[in-house]
Amino acid sequence: MEEITAEYSSDQLVPSQELRVKALVTFAAKTDLGRRRENNEDKFEFFVPEDDSRLASRGQVFIVCDGMGGHAAGQFASELSAKTFIDVYYSHPAQDAEAAMTAGVVAANRFVNDVGRTDPARKGMGTTLSALVLLQEKAYAVQVGDSRIYRLRNGELLMLTHDHTWVDDAVRAGLITAAEAENHPYKHVLTRAIGGDADVKPDIFSDDVQVGDTYLLCSDGLINHVSDDTIGEVLRSKAPADAAWNLVGQALQGGGSDNTTVQIVRIDALIKPEG
Repeated sequence: MEEITAEYSSDQLVPSQELRVKALVTFAAKTDLGRRRENNEDKFEFFVPEDDSRLASRGQVFIVCDGMGGHAAGQFASELSAKTFIDVYYSHPAQDAEAAMTAGVVAANRFVNDVGRTDPARKGMGTTLSALVLLQEKAYAVQVGDSRIYRLRNGELLMLTHDHTWVDDAVRAGLITAAEAENHPYKHVLTRAIGGDADVKPDIFSDDVQVGDTYLLCSDGLINHVSDDTIGEVLRSKAPADAAWNLVGQALQGGGSDNTTVQIVRIDALIKPEG
């Protein structure tokens, strides 16, 4: 079957808007197979435009996907979803950025489902999708699955996303405790994923951006072996590149049971354009 990829198209842009704030960032990423896998089904991607028109209307995007489906299928699903989300988000005609974010997720889900139906080798493939969008004064977390986005602000770590797993849903519904969830047999059973159902809707959370904020996007390969307390300690004490390598290294030392990917974005300044 011919490989299908999504390419960014710059000839379809939303109408220009006024750029009120430009976020200057430092970012770093690291991914690793782990100790038990033969291929990497994780994918990280980013798009950081330089022109004011795209920064004003769509901002900057950072994304982590964790594929599933075995060998090439999961890897293909994660890469296809990351590229499709970015392509559709930037080219969608909606003035409302959240509508374009949702459209990017819907398109990625449709694309993965279509390929899974037409290619027997990729039947049932899927992926998580966690995207951070820095747009004007806001940060948006777009979430499907159990990869995560955290924010470190003034030394305090906060998870911005909810895991779409049976266990997390049960904890929030009061059916089981957080302690019971730690070793529950359904801990990794997803209730929402790209490619899982014909229709999928992302969670979208918004947050005011502050200088010094540090965002972490990660696959569950990190969470399986590194605690939130340790994540916070590393983000507080290390620059993004060092933190990314350190966190992946700790996941490997803890067992490396899965692919591990982290992407770290630090807000260095918020610039208001002159005039």
